[in-house]
Amino acid sequence: MTVDEFIKKWRASSLKESSAAQEHFIDLCRLLDEPTPVEADPTGTTYCFERGASKTTGADGWADVWKRGHFGWEYKGKRKDLKAAFVQLQQYALALENPPLLVVCDMERFVIHTNWTNSVSQVHELDLEDLRDANKRELLKWAMSDPERLRPGTTREALTAKAAGEFARLADNLRQRGYEPHTVAHFVNRLVFCMFAEDVQLLPNRMFSRMLKAAEDGGDFQTLATSLFAAMRTGGMVGFERVEHFNGGLFDDDETLPLEADDIALCRRVAALDWGEIDPSILGTLFERGLDPDKRAQLGAHYTDRAKILKIVDPVIIQPWLIKWEAVKGGISEALAKATSASGKAAQNKARDAALGLYRAFLDELRAFKVLDPACGSGNFLYVALRALKDLEHRAGLEAEALGLQREFPRTGPENVLGIELNPYAAELARVTVWIGEIQWMRRNGFSIPSQPVLRPLSNIDCRDAVLGANGTRAIWPKADVILGNPPFLGVYKFLSSLGEDYSTRLRAAYASDLPATVDLVCYWVLKAWEAVQAGSAKRVGLVTTNSIRGGASRKVLEGPAADGRIFEAWSDEEWTVEGAAVRVSVICFGDEATPSASLNGKVVERVRADLTAGGIESDLVRAKRLAENEGVSFLGTKKGGPFDIPGEVARGWLTSPLNPNGRPNSDVLFPRRTGSDLVRRAVDRWVIDFGSTMSAKQAALYEKPFGYVEEVIRPVRALNRREWRREHYWLHSETAPGLRAALQGLSRYIATPRVSKHRLFVWLPSVASLDDGAVAIAKDDDFTFGVVHSRFHEAWALRLGTWLGKGNDPRYTPSTAFETFPFPDGLTPAVPPADDQRAGAISQAARRLDQLRRAWLNPAELVRVEPEVVAGYPDRLIPVNENAARHLSIRTLTALYNERPAWLANAHAELDAAVASAYGWPENISTETALERLLELNLERTQGVTTT
Repeated sequence: MTVDEFIKKWRASSLKESSAAQEHFIDLCRLLDEPTPVEADPTGTTYCFERGASKTTGADGWADVWKRGHFGWEYKGKRKDLKAAFVQLQQYALALENPPLLVVCDMERFVIHTNWTNSVSQVHELDLEDLRDANKRELLKWAMSDPERLRPGTTREALTAKAAGEFARLADNLRQRGYEPHTVAHFVNRLVFCMFAEDVQLLPNRMFSRMLKAAEDGGDFQTLATSLFAAMRTGGMVGFERVEHFNGGLFDDDETLPLEADDIALCRRVAALDWGEIDPSILGTLFERGLDPDKRAQLGAHYTDRAKILKIVDPVIIQPWLIKWEAVKGGISEALAKATSASGKAAQNKARDAALGLYRAFLDELRAFKVLDPACGSGNFLYVALRALKDLEHRAGLEAEALGLQREFPRTGPENVLGIELNPYAAELARVTVWIGEIQWMRRNGFSIPSQPVLRPLSNIDCRDAVLGANGTRAIWPKADVILGNPPFLGVYKFLSSLGEDYSTRLRAAYASDLPATVDLVCYWVLKAWEAVQAGSAKRVGLVTTNSIRGGASRKVLEGPAADGRIFEAWSDEEWTVEGAAVRVSVICFGDEATPSASLNGKVVERVRADLTAGGIESDLVRAKRLAENEGVSFLGTKKGGPFDIPGEVARGWLTSPLNPNGRPNSDVLFPRRTGSDLVRRAVDRWVIDFGSTMSAKQAALYEKPFGYVEEVIRPVRALNRREWRREHYWLHSETAPGLRAALQGLSRYIATPRVSKHRLFVWLPSVASLDDGAVAIAKDDDFTFGVVHSRFHEAWALRLGTWLGKGNDPRYTPSTAFETFPFPDGLTPAVPPADDQRAGAISQAARRLDQLRRAWLNPAELVRVEPEVVAGYPDRLIPVNENAARHLSIRTLTALYNERPAWLANAHAELDAAVASAYGWPENISTETALERLLELNLERTQGVTTT
């Protein structure tokens, strides 16, 4: 069919929609050289007329034409209301699998609405004459065969980021003029909502933009805005135009801030954007960064996107409700089938009433469902949860309608979501996010927006502390069916600096009976959520936590949910974004019922344990307890608490100085310093001043040059320390590790490993080397111990019982859980010297071999020369023989070696592992999981009756 033939035929046609729609579409297919639905898909599975038409009632389908992944297409008669047709498509879009295009047509006009979830919507309009233009005709061809060509280039995130950036400048201007930040934030929130309300026709006739234009033309902005806000407070007139009642707390008064000419121009630019398409799930986050002076640099940074939030919302809310609906839907179908087959009117009515009762009961339960986010921030989780509930209600309505029941107006709404947020500005942002999300959902699905008021008060988003009550007791949470969210991340070492000493003390005291003082802050939310489940006030929980919750003291909070098999879904190690910074997190979902199976990292497993690994209780290392025989062996190094480090050349100058007034050399208080990084890289020529654990200031002063440096450089720093002991004992390290010092007495060397490292590596250090708290010392000087801890069995044990840190998710070695719980072979524990035991001898030989090979690779003889230290008692220095040798040596590190793991290294480790396995009486090829089970058995045998961990 030619363009002229098509135009002539359909311009002359006066047929009604029902008579003409399918022929019109077939003619259009011929014109565009596209297959018709029957030609493309004879089964009608992916492309058909009257999608969703009832085979029993003969009712119209959800769309006149439908093609999966392409469009829903609705026809109307000539010059009929195409807006009504579009609303119909919107209401049925979910049943149509949310096609990317919604097309309406009245035989002469075509209107294509883009419908991608994450793109700003666009509208393309054509009439019959436009079909003569090949470029415009191509729009219809793309709709049929290549809808991606019509995807808008601007994403909703980009639009939101642009708007937020502009408002950040406006907020900055107002703050610089002396206005209080929260007053500025509240005012800007009002402007944001006015622009949104205007673009969704809640404010009539571009009222807000016209107000800005009037202000720009000489009117007083403050007077004009005051009039508008007053009308939005209760509903009323602005000039001759009616304004709906908004309020909801956002417009609880008519206060405004004055804007200057540049501010008004900025607002006009922003108002020109399509605010109806703003993404509420990131609006709050972006505005918070834009309005908080401390976060301005992060504007436009990553945010917690909907896909990540759905990792929690889907298993905690969506899937349980879908399962429930499928069961209810089956009951409705059975009841309606009985109604159809029943012979009498009474029986028919009874069966139909039963179907309707099932449907109503489901809707009533769904509409009463409550979701709590006890750290809701700017409302991202609440928005996604609300959208999920509204989608579930809408889906149930559509599918019930297809079965023959009456679809109802959606009634889930902002009242279904509850929030707790400490920051008043964030709490208000959460309300704005939920309001905008609700209105957008209603519009996109073709429903009218309730008014009187437009914004229902959201007192269900509470501004208060979520974990500590005003009287120092545990805070009380409102009852909710599910609890979800992303509680604050804060490691124990940052409590004092971030929360203050008083609050930290009161918080720990309130939870002392259930949580160790050393847990991360997020654990308080996890515990309260678990308590809600135990009390029966919540069914399911889904929380984002620091991934360190898998190990150490923080893991204790998961022992309750894990012990009863109630962790039904978890992601142990996920990338996340917190305030613009990439971090590693664990996502944990648990509930009020034990499950026969669970999901871990997307795979079905028997059970998820407290360390977020899979397996049964027989290999649950969380049950391991500390072993008495391992006590007093592993220690953290000293924590300096000031700039005690000095360069090697300075140290050597002091070492060769004349004796001090006490007749002692400076070598008493100067030591080569080793950090965790030094152990796996080329060690830096760094020394440290260390006056030990008990030396008095008078005694330290007798070491003139080191103490003079401390007085001049370190004392001013320590004078600012919040801890009294550290201020008064400024010449000593802030954590002096007296246990380590005592354990090293009489040893010529000791074993050291970084606390955090990609590879679990152990090295020898001379006993005079000072270790910092970024590393762990094992105070043993025998090759046997070195060999056992460097075996794959101890490495696997340490990984399972340790924690993780940083963006790279590197494992952290913890003395209390990784070493003190590890059972050495019978008769060869750290408390019992190996003496002449043949098992120990084999391990020692393999360990020495591994160490010798690594040392030879790290420092080849032809590249280094040995230079004695300037005074006796310190290890010799290895100096590159020339610049070329220095370049080669710079890349020879243990990290580089283990990244490459050459065959000789793998063979050396295999020999060591075989010797260690033999010492335990295990086969050489024993699997790691089996070895861990046997190690746990040993641990539990040796700790019978021990209750502490």
